[in-house]
Amino acid sequence: MTPRPPHVPGAKAPAPLTGLRVIELATLFAGPIAATMLGDFGADVIKVEHPRKPDPSRGHGPSKNGVGLWWKMLGRNKRTITLDLSTPGGRRTLLRLAAGADVVVENFRPGTLEKWGLGWPELSEVNPRLVLARVTGFGQFGPYASRPGFGTLAEAMSGFAAITGEPDAPPTLPPFGLADSIAGLVTAYAVTTALAARERTGEGQVVDMAIIEPILTVLGPQPLWYDQLGHVQPRTGNRSQNNAPRNTYRTSDGSWVAVSTSAQSVAERVMRLVGRPELAEEPWFATGAGRAAHADVLDEAVGGWIARHTRAEVLEAFEKAEAAVAPVQDVRDVMADPQYRALGTFATLHDPELGRLRMQNVLFRLSATPGGIRWAGRPHGADTEAVLTELGLTPEELAALRMEGAL
Repeated sequence: MTPRPPHVPGAKAPAPLTGLRVIELATLFAGPIAATMLGDFGADVIKVEHPRKPDPSRGHGPSKNGVGLWWKMLGRNKRTITLDLSTPGGRRTLLRLAAGADVVVENFRPGTLEKWGLGWPELSEVNPRLVLARVTGFGQFGPYASRPGFGTLAEAMSGFAAITGEPDAPPTLPPFGLADSIAGLVTAYAVTTALAARERTGEGQVVDMAIIEPILTVLGPQPLWYDQLGHVQPRTGNRSQNNAPRNTYRTSDGSWVAVSTSAQSVAERVMRLVGRPELAEEPWFATGAGRAAHADVLDEAVGGWIARHTRAEVLEAFEKAEAAVAPVQDVRDVMADPQYRALGTFATLHDPELGRLRMQNVLFRLSATPGGIRWAGRPHGADTEAVLTELGLTPEELAALRMEGAL
């Protein structure tokens, strides 16, 4: 059965996380990304923001008509309410929300919730089945736990920056929230794992997510190499120490393509394609490490051939030869790419503030219970009255909370 694209309306079965309630107390990226992933597959996500200090992500990056566009993606499928957790009324209201929730996601510095009387003892007392996901830069304990932590620090501390960039250039940080995004995805996985455990035990638990950790797994076996061999991976630019040719190459019409030859058979096809089959007969060509040691020779052969052909010619020739190549695309190319279109990678939806918009769709396709984007990020506090009324608060209680400054 071919999985239906996740944005196609009319799916009969509810999304798999329908009925799950998530309270998001997080700001900026890692925690909110986790909640977005859960909301994409049906969870009722209630985002709690400070009444006078909204999530800073609302102001990150370009905006249109005063509306932050990044927020439209990060805040999708979430209902937004305001609540000052440091006030008595805010604390009481949060405990009432937590009592009927399945998950709370927070990313305050360790000790902050405890200072407000909203730590794990208080939350688990009102709801023993609750899963509390705590997302911080450095985790809940250890010598760095109290420091302010951001993804940039994780990208530096983890070894990512040290291996990124050209050998004779400075370490390079990514121009986007890499570590935060990885931690957000892993937090969503951790939450669903804890929920699966709850099905067996009947009890919730705490997820301790340190942003500095998941990126280490993505970086691969560097700690194992160092532990066993004392090997420290250097910066190699676009090249790999494990195979070659592997690089980006400029075409005759000024475009760029990327070539990968992780498989021996593909490397041999590339050499035949570029008219250098004799290189495949060299003894060193038989292993990825051997080819990587001769990357200069291989890059000259591949790069020289590609430089004499247009991007279209290169892509056609590589496809015909069953060799791995891809164009280096910017966002304009990506959003017009026929493969992304076929996959339904970008969803189109109507937003009350901005009208028609397109953004990345949900992360994966499920054939029977697909996820989807129900709405884009909502205005600050747009659902406060509706959510708290559902919770059972009376108009008088809402008015008292407003008077206190809790809403």
